[in-house]
Amino acid sequence: MYRNVLASLKCCVYASTATQKMEALTIREDTRVNLPQDEIPSSWYNIQSDLSEPLPPPLDSSTRQPVNPQSLERIFAKELIRQEISSERSIRIPEEVREAYLQIGRPTPLVRAKRLEKFLRTPAKIYYKAEYLSPTGSHKPNTAIAQAYYNSQQGTTRLVTESGAGQWGSALALASAIFKLKCKVYMVRISYNQKPGRRTMIETYGAEVTASPSRETKFGSSLLDQDKEHPGTLGIAISEALEDTVTHENSRYCLGSVMNHVLLHQSIIGLEARKQFEAIDVEPDIIAGCIGGGSNFAGFAYPFMTDKLKGRSNSRFVACEPKAVPSTTRGVYTYDFGDTAEMTPLLKMYTIGHKYASPPIHSGGLRYHGKAPSLSYLINKGYMESVAYHQNEVFQAARTFAQTEGMVPAPETAHCIKFVMDEAIKCRESNESKVIAFNNCGHGLLDFKAYEDFQTGRLVDYEPANIEVETYIK
Repeated sequence: MYRNVLASLKCCVYASTATQKMEALTIREDTRVNLPQDEIPSSWYNIQSDLSEPLPPPLDSSTRQPVNPQSLERIFAKELIRQEISSERSIRIPEEVREAYLQIGRPTPLVRAKRLEKFLRTPAKIYYKAEYLSPTGSHKPNTAIAQAYYNSQQGTTRLVTESGAGQWGSALALASAIFKLKCKVYMVRISYNQKPGRRTMIETYGAEVTASPSRETKFGSSLLDQDKEHPGTLGIAISEALEDTVTHENSRYCLGSVMNHVLLHQSIIGLEARKQFEAIDVEPDIIAGCIGGGSNFAGFAYPFMTDKLKGRSNSRFVACEPKAVPSTTRGVYTYDFGDTAEMTPLLKMYTIGHKYASPPIHSGGLRYHGKAPSLSYLINKGYMESVAYHQNEVFQAARTFAQTEGMVPAPETAHCIKFVMDEAIKCRESNESKVIAFNNCGHGLLDFKAYEDFQTGRLVDYEPANIEVETYIK
């Protein structure tokens, strides 16, 4: 009897695949747009294929010559190195990775922020991609799962990484658990202390997390000898993770942003978003996101950027960063090290210098001195623009968003929410009905200390007086 009932239910649910998909794509007008699971993208998008010229290559810091990809095999999985230098437009997503994507809640919905629109009294339409719905609360698992998979296929047994605010560390810890790998995370000390919930999440997934700088590496120890209370930086944590990797057999390094293969994996966000906007016959006029290394904004924006590169779109692409670490708004587009100890190759990017001591703002994921080479290239060529904000004004925007839309955003995400609100107000003043889209890349449910500091008036706005960047390539 139960089999007959189940069969009848299946007939009702799947009687028309077309009807089912249409209903899934147009729930409550255009307030929330979902994709059915069988429409999850089967390939990632590689923006390098659409650039008019190759990106400036990473350089060996000693010879100043392009790095031989084989020299990176002690650091990264071979397939990730291949993806890093690939010019293929589409790279197939392995079935094991797609299955894991489904497990963590992909595809994510596209949501219209109607209550925020009403509060702002704007004719603009505001949409966001709900990446905060992943188990770890951010977009980071999109690449963590891919990197863990390729390492497991190669026979790696242990992954090592850094984490600025804990989102990336949480994601790689989860991915390591899925593919049964050991995981070590060096978490920037100031965030390690500010966000105990992130530490606990990382450990709950089975990974080991250490405050950086630490006594577990020579470089970390050298810094603590000078200052035992050193707050750490993302560049320092990267150096420690790299030192750990090369001194432990069968360990490989994983990076949460900046590199081409990382941004490639994140393109699943924008590929889904394009389908969702097409389903409601809407095209964004403005596409925004916060930038630390650049992975979440690139992942959301690049599948739309392809039209702009080909002259088929006039959309604005706007990257939002903190004034405390103003890499693209006040930095220099030049070659620089990706880490503080100068262990990485030289990368052509916007940077404020790898020795820059990032202030202890609560947006830990945005405290990186440089930016992704491809993102930097697009900003330098004028395809993208960037803005910067102080942390008090972004928390004010975050609180408004929470009170209207209900979800509490991460401090990082709040930077692009500030920009979106400002643009929506401009639309009200000029009576323009623009479509503004942004990547809601993380929730703030483990960032309440930051909200407490804001609401009690303890937040400090930082901005460097002078920025000095050493030039390595004349």
